[in-house]
Amino acid sequence: MKFGNTTPILRSFDEIKAKEFYLEFLEFNLDWEHRFEDDLPLYMQVSKDGCVLHITEHHGDCSPGAALRIQVTNLEQYHELLRGKKYKHARPEIQAMPWGSKDMSIADPFGNRLIFTSAVST
Repeated sequence: MKFGNTTPILRSFDEIKAKEFYLEFLEFNLDWEHRFEDDLPLYMQVSKDGCVLHITEHHGDCSPGAALRIQVTNLEQYHELLRGKKYKHARPEIQAMPWGSKDMSIADPFGNRLIFTSAVST
């Protein structure tokens, strides 16, 4: 038995805000978008390196308020990049955690929390 990768599904309520946050601010790539019809909710995949996220406007796919941890090899560099953007809705900081990692927590416009984390020191 072997398990594969996990792809979190995060709830969104506004396509413009979602793209501003995930594509412009966090600098994820838009892999694809899907709508059953032009005037129906958006379901899209965004990614950055090995991190893949699904963002959905569909009622019932998931609830807002999720939290997920995303491993980052150079958290300080990503922090500098994001802070330099002066995004009006988030000014993330790095926090040293008692278990040895450094974490940078950012809430998206829909109440989901992305925690970018460094490796735990051993």
